[in-house]
Amino acid sequence: MTGLDTLAAAGPSPLWYATRAGGTVALVLLTTTVALGVAVGGRYTPRRFARFEVSALHRNLSVLTLAFLALHIVTAVLDTFVHLGWLVAVVPFTASYRPLWMGLGTVAFDLLLAVAATSAVRLRMGQRRWKRVHWLAYAAWPVALFHAAGTGTDTRLTLQLALYTGCVAVVVAAVWWRLYRAGPGRNAARIWAGVAAAAMPVVLAAFMNAGPLQPGWAHRAGGATATSTSTGTGTTTSPSPSTVHPAPAPTADDDEGGDE
Repeated sequence: MTGLDTLAAAGPSPLWYATRAGGTVALVLLTTTVALGVAVGGRYTPRRFARFEVSALHRNLSVLTLAFLALHIVTAVLDTFVHLGWLVAVVPFTASYRPLWMGLGTVAFDLLLAVAATSAVRLRMGQRRWKRVHWLAYAAWPVALFHAAGTGTDTRLTLQLALYTGCVAVVVAAVWWRLYRAGPGRNAARIWAGVAAAAMPVVLAAFMNAGPLQPGWAHRAGGATATSTSTGTGTTTSPSPSTVHPAPAPTADDDEGGDE
């Protein structure tokens, strides 16, 4: 075997890249869906587009989000870096690998599944009940964002940080636009929405500076090692070296390295 063959065999598998690509695209699509729903929700009607066109776009973006989210989950489970198991995909906080941050991803997925399931029986539920459940999609967005920031090995990359910043900026702008054009009434809800929108960038920045951007985050977050991987029931196994592939080379100030 040549040196190039050895390097290729030791490097991350295609599933490793597919997991990150699927998760990143799903986050961008979820951000776009949430921002669109917030900005044009209520009684507002865009001048350049018909109401049904905006609704169709919102619905199609939601479907695409679920599709890429499914890709993200399936490839993560099939990847052999950590043996997550299918239970982790639907039951939060059952993984031994980064249980809190993986659990947040599961929570976001479950919330979106609830929205999708109720949308299929929207007429039977009634508009008022469906709208209450539909708000779960908005709750899933910050949960998914913190899952991505706390779990991903790409968090410290400049492009990834720019992506997170852009996602927050888009949603915050949508909220402020909604508040700007909102009519009278429901002042308490508007105040809470404004406070939440203003607090989100501050909270995320504080978390990033205290957590993922600091050396040793992989260890503190509960990262897997070459001798301990996570199963679907939260127990650990010890795979042979051939079943584990390393993450990209760590930076000089990160002594943990192979986190997923």
